[in-house]
Amino acid sequence: MSPRTPVRRVVSLVPSLTEAVAATAPRLLTGVTDWCSHPPGLGAERIGGTKNPDTARIAALAPDLVIANEEENRAPDLAALRAAGLEVMVTEVRTLEQAFAELERVLVHGCGLARPGWLDEAEAAWADVRATGPARHAVVPVWRRPWMVLGRDTFAGDILARLGIHHLYREHAERYPRIPLDELTARGAELVVLPDEPYRFTADDGPEAFPGLPTALVSGRHLTWYGPSLAEAPAVLAVALSAAS
Repeated sequence: MSPRTPVRRVVSLVPSLTEAVAATAPRLLTGVTDWCSHPPGLGAERIGGTKNPDTARIAALAPDLVIANEEENRAPDLAALRAAGLEVMVTEVRTLEQAFAELERVLVHGCGLARPGWLDEAEAAWADVRATGPARHAVVPVWRRPWMVLGRDTFAGDILARLGIHHLYREHAERYPRIPLDELTARGAELVVLPDEPYRFTADDGPEAFPGLPTALVSGRHLTWYGPSLAEAPAVLAVALSAAS
């Protein structure tokens, strides 16, 4: 697939992709979601949340391209945008390799940009990452009330596995199963990994539910986002995980 003619107006419905476009050609961003927090100070119009975008407002912005994700965005919203005559590019990211491929597809083949240097840096940062020692088995909650954890086939699960963390629900039938807390605490985990998004786990909100287990509070942006943050993610996550030994 060859690069397309460069676009001039892009609406991003995914914080990761917003950061990726902003790091490459910020002038393209016409609309972004309320959750698009990086980089700070984006001047693009806010068009609602990832799950409830204002499709009429997006159509009024007349973007050349809307970029979305099959997990973060709802199919009916994407269908409404297509019905309004807009081009919508939908990504699927469940592994690190997919992340790199989809970032190039969006930026080069979707937006018509040159492959950015930060993408090369991100690939290089992960090229030599190898888990050392035996795997540590963990539970990885992503929500509370009800408790939800990483299950099968997730990007965050793939990232953790590369760092030597095998989450205990990686073979669950669901990707984000709801698991009662008593089952989580009885599962035999060696570690609890608590990201600060989508639920904002903190030192005072989460670790107390797992008494006696080491807890790693990690950056959700480095664990779940695919974009420029991938270049520093191995080092940032390794520090947080090693501190919970």
